[in-house]
Amino acid sequence: MAILSAGFTFFSVEKTKEKARLLFEPDSMQIEEVKEPQYLYGLRIDSMVIHRDRIRKNQSLSDILLPRKVSHSKLFQLANNSREVFDVRKIKSGKEYTLLMTPDSTARKLIYEPNEVEYLVFHLDDSVHVEKGEKTVQKIRKSLIGTIDQSLAVTVEEQGGPIELTNKFVDAFAWQIDFFHLQKGDYFKVIYLEEQVDGKTIGVDQIEAIYFNHFGNVYWGFAYDQGEGIDFFDEDGASLRKALLKYPLEFTRISSKFTLSRFHPVQKRWKAHRGTDFSARTGTKIRSVGDGIVTEATYKRWNGNYVKIRHNSTYTTQYLHMSKIASGIKAGVKVKQGQLIGFVGSTGLATGPHLCYRFWKNGVQVDALKVELPPSNPIREEQMKNFTEVKNKYIELLDANAIFSF
Repeated sequence: MAILSAGFTFFSVEKTKEKARLLFEPDSMQIEEVKEPQYLYGLRIDSMVIHRDRIRKNQSLSDILLPRKVSHSKLFQLANNSREVFDVRKIKSGKEYTLLMTPDSTARKLIYEPNEVEYLVFHLDDSVHVEKGEKTVQKIRKSLIGTIDQSLAVTVEEQGGPIELTNKFVDAFAWQIDFFHLQKGDYFKVIYLEEQVDGKTIGVDQIEAIYFNHFGNVYWGFAYDQGEGIDFFDEDGASLRKALLKYPLEFTRISSKFTLSRFHPVQKRWKAHRGTDFSARTGTKIRSVGDGIVTEATYKRWNGNYVKIRHNSTYTTQYLHMSKIASGIKAGVKVKQGQLIGFVGSTGLATGPHLCYRFWKNGVQVDALKVELPPSNPIREEQMKNFTEVKNKYIELLDANAIFSF
């Protein structure tokens, strides 16, 4: 029973309990769903409009941002504030970018991806600046089995392997096997680590183990680190590598070998060709075959753009007809094995794009593909037990003939 007193209304205890039950029982509650915050490139994107595209030919940041309500003054600030991180004038056509915008199409962030791993965030809010970021790179262990019909590269591609796998395969066995004269029916198995970003393959991190049957001869290769970086060893622990890489380009076609008598295509006369010509597209990367010091990096009439490197008191190499010499490569600079030193071209006395590779031993030019080089160090005695355990693990996997990915 309700009792009225001094203008206030009171309810009995029973009715009060009933009202509370009706208010708080699940069937009568208004439950508001709480959404999880969403992120992209580490940025919170709740309520943001996302626009993805690629940089078009001759397109600049101003072409992209001015129509998205970014003022000229902010663009000027962006160009100034980003100089130490990235030159905004160097965005390249074909590269991906992402715009984060408010519902009224005002750009707040622009993310530019110069490659598969790195990205740059252009902040267009109150604090105009640029910062670098990197995507997570996953390493997936994979295997591949193939039988040569045309070439190693074709077989790897047919089996779904990336082209970089062929290049690393050749580097591993470059001094043991002539990959320009493989036999139809040669057979291989390989275990490697593939690099992936967002589920997309971007390269090969490392070959771990190889079995190769060539002309009926069996070759094994195992990657192992003795504390001085990864090297390749055979089943007995002998190094497969030499002091220098065999090829200055990733595996390609030899168009002309070292010879003392060749008809020169430009000069139209017979003369010695004391180098090895590698046919490749203009812009193909050229690498130093070993550690050394650059003695020349310049242009000459016959050589075109070229680099010459002294590796030690015995060996010197030279790389001719470059379209351009790599940034920072000049006389006196130290380079490491595999370092980029220039790009294939046709400067100087050349009929088309290729690399002329020259090799000196004790001051005398010799055939780079036939020179005998000392091998790297074998497995040390104190490392042999651990190496044998690693080797046996990979042999077991390779003998299983299994295609796997884990």
